Amino acid sequence: MTTTVDLVPGVVTTREAIAATYGCGTFQGIEPAAEAGMVFVYSDPSAGEEYGYTFDGRAEDDEFGPLYLYTGAGANGDQKPSGRNGSLLTAADKGREIHLFVAHGKVAGSGAMRQRYIGQMVLDPIKQYDVRRGPGKDGVMRDVLVFRFRPAPGTTPAWTEADRLPAAPASDYEITEPAMDVPEPVALPAQSGAKVKDTEQHSTAETTADIPAGQRKVLRREGELVKAFVAHLTAAGHATHSFQIAIKGEPGALTPDLYDATDHVLYEAKGQTTRANVRMAIGQLADYRRHIPNKEGLRVAVLLPGEPTADVQDLLAAEGVALVYQTEDGFVGWPIAFNES
Repeated sequence: MTTTVDLVPGVVTTREAIAATYGCGTFQGIEPAAEAGMVFVYSDPSAGEEYGYTFDGRAEDDEFGPLYLYTGAGANGDQKPSGRNGSLLTAADKGREIHLFVAHGKVAGSGAMRQRYIGQMVLDPIKQYDVRRGPGKDGVMRDVLVFRFRPAPGTTPAWTEADRLPAAPASDYEITEPAMDVPEPVALPAQSGAKVKDTEQHSTAETTADIPAGQRKVLRREGELVKAFVAHLTAAGHATHSFQIAIKGEPGALTPDLYDATDHVLYEAKGQTTRANVRMAIGQLADYRRHIPNKEGLRVAVLLPGEPTADVQDLLAAEGVALVYQTEDGFVGWPIAFNES
C-alpha cells in the first residue's frame, strides 16, 4: 500500500514515500519532479562532515528574514550552476516549487534516512548562491555552490534549533576568487500545485521579507562595481583574489569582497555612498584584517560607485581607511598611496 505524503511542515517521511507521491528520484540531494511542478531538496549536514566541512543549515537571520544554506550537487571537482543545481536556478522560470527536507535519523531496521519536511522555499532574489571552498569526496579542494533559501511567502518553516548552521571546529582560511557574479534578480514565484499547510504546533508568525527592488539594485550595483574594478586591476597586471575565513566556534564564514595581492590591499565594496554604508564597510574591514594572513603592511580601502560627501571622506581618513570610487573615466584614489595605511 502506497503512502501519500501531504506536505505539511514538520511531517516526517521517507524519500521513497515522496517519490511514490510526486514522481521524483530517491538518491540525489536535488530531485526534480517535473510533472508535479516541484523540486525536492534533501539537506544532510552530516554528509558534509565526512569531507571535513558543513555548509548546510539555518544561518543567522538578516534584515530580510530567515535564511537556510544548502550545499549544491557534485561530489568531486568544482560544482557548476547546471544539471541538478540548474534545476534550482530555473525553478522560478519554470513555475516549479522548491521543497526542503532535512535528514531526521534512520528508519528503524534500515540504513535509509527519514526526512523532516521544513517547508516550501524560494532562492534568495538578490543572491541565489555563494561560492565557497571545500574538499570533495576525493579530498581535493574545489568550489562549492551554497544555495541561499528563503521561506516562500505564507510559509511557516518547521525548523528547530538542531537545524542551525554548525560552528566551525577550527579557525582557518582558504584563498578564493573575488565575488564577481552579477545575476539578474529572480522574481518570487506564486505558490501553485501542492499547498503548504500550517499546523498548530508550527504556528510561529514567521514569514520571509519582501526584499525591496531598490535593495536588489544596490547589491547588483555592488557586484558590477567589484567586477569592473577587478578588470581594472587585472589590466594593470595586478593579481586579485579573496578569502573564506572560518572562525572557530562560529557558524558560516567571513568573505571579504576583494584582495589586491600585488599591492597588499583589502577592499570592501558598497553599492551606495551613504554614511551608513561606509560605516558598515569600516567595521567589516576592521574585522576582516584581524584574520588576514601576512597582516604586516596590510592596507584597507572602501570601494564605492561614486564620490561620498566631504565629511564621510574625513571619517575614512580618520580611521586610516583609503577611498577608491568609480567615475566615468575610471577609478579615483587608485593606486593607493603607501602613506594612507
